Amino acid sequence: MSTLQHHADGADAAPAVIAAVDIGASSGRVMLGRITPQGGVQLETVHRFPNGVVEIDGGLRWNFDALFAEVLEGLRTAATVAAGQGETVAGIGIDTWAVDYGLVDASGNLAAQPFSYRDGRSSDAVECVHRTLDPQRLYATTGLQFLQFNTIYQLATEEGLDGVQALLIPDLIAFLLTGARRTEATNASTTGLFDAVAGEWATEFFTALGLPDGLFPPLIQPGEAYGTLLPAIAGRLGLPSATPVVAVGSHDTASAVAAVPAAADDDGGFAYISSGTWSLVGLELKHPVLTAASREANFTNERGVDGTIRYLRNMGGLWLLSECQRTWAAEGFRPELSTLLTAAAALPGGGPQINADDPSFIAPDNMPERIRTAVRSAGGVLTDDPAAITRCIMDSLAAGYARTLADAERLADRSVDVVHVVGGGSQNALLCQLTANATRRPVIAGPVEATALGNVLVQARAAGAVAGGLADLRAIVAAGSSLTRYEPADLPVTTSRK
Repeated sequence: MSTLQHHADGADAAPAVIAAVDIGASSGRVMLGRITPQGGVQLETVHRFPNGVVEIDGGLRWNFDALFAEVLEGLRTAATVAAGQGETVAGIGIDTWAVDYGLVDASGNLAAQPFSYRDGRSSDAVECVHRTLDPQRLYATTGLQFLQFNTIYQLATEEGLDGVQALLIPDLIAFLLTGARRTEATNASTTGLFDAVAGEWATEFFTALGLPDGLFPPLIQPGEAYGTLLPAIAGRLGLPSATPVVAVGSHDTASAVAAVPAAADDDGGFAYISSGTWSLVGLELKHPVLTAASREANFTNERGVDGTIRYLRNMGGLWLLSECQRTWAAEGFRPELSTLLTAAAALPGGGPQINADDPSFIAPDNMPERIRTAVRSAGGVLTDDPAAITRCIMDSLAAGYARTLADAERLADRSVDVVHVVGGGSQNALLCQLTANATRRPVIAGPVEATALGNVLVQARAAGAVAGGLADLRAIVAAGSSLTRYEPADLPVTTSRK
């Protein structure tokens, strides 16, 4: 029986659970979270659904209408499952990927299906933005890693922004649930229009770029409520209209980092890798690093839960492998992932590597050939054997993690003793072992569901079901998670970029 109570209904109210909407670039799910009597978190997945970019009106976009329909179906199922167990849903939190947005008019209508960051439209806008705002000035204020799809460059391609507001994807979902327009701070920090020191919008950049005042709604912090469900939405979901929608670390990486099971005595002496479609590799800091050297190394300073700074680099990730699998499946080759990784692990190390961050890998379509082309361009040789290509990806990611970690330590003047890998990549034993080898540090893998755990715990704390700071939330995660430790193997390791 859960100890989380819906206090608004009194001491005799039914036990309450928390709904977490967690959507990535390739899939989404709705989960129920329960705070157990032992002080842990129990997660139950009640709805899964696919996600992905589609070509609409000549561009790569998100089918947001279908996505929101899945969110509603998931929340309806969550309400049904909870009721069947004598529970009530005490709150809803939403996290997704960053930078993308929908444009909403004064009547609340979505102007078009939102563009995906994988669309190439913003690449031509980079030079225009940099003519107006020097990159050094941008970084000195925002501390944001340069990526050609950052929100600031996407907005530079838009026309007719008067009379509309830009809502980042999780904020757009929250708006349709509650009618409240807000911008959650951890996601706002990925736009290129957020002051990393002040923690507010960089209003001078809006003016310089000719963006309308109020283009983004006011900021909201993790743990604050957007509002309660609109009556019509509540009726569709079978939930009370008083059900709050609570801001969490709505950038999924912010929620994941909040649930890194670091020991309280680490005091920041740990690195994290949030490993999924992308790899987010970095440190947790109290203050941003805005130096010229940090800009040249292309590190980002994004907000975390409780005002922390996620000092990291956004790197290539398991998108490379999933896209290879999609191509191989179309050709009739469909091995289990475990089989593919076992075959890759049996190959010797020291093979060819690629720069997993190369922009040529951002868009979909025939990833195996693009990887082989990159190897050839660097003077190497890579066969078309799926195991060899998989090993190339794993070696390349691990080597990139090691380089990035070394740079982060140097730039932030911080020493790291352990590396935590959370998210889907924590289940990839080959990648975790290669990462331990390359970084020469122990790797602690897990939990897989770090993002959902961070989402649930921020909501639970807001509801008073748990208390304390990040160290306390992380202790809950560590106590209730099955973690795997990988020690560096005594093997030759190369971190050179090929």
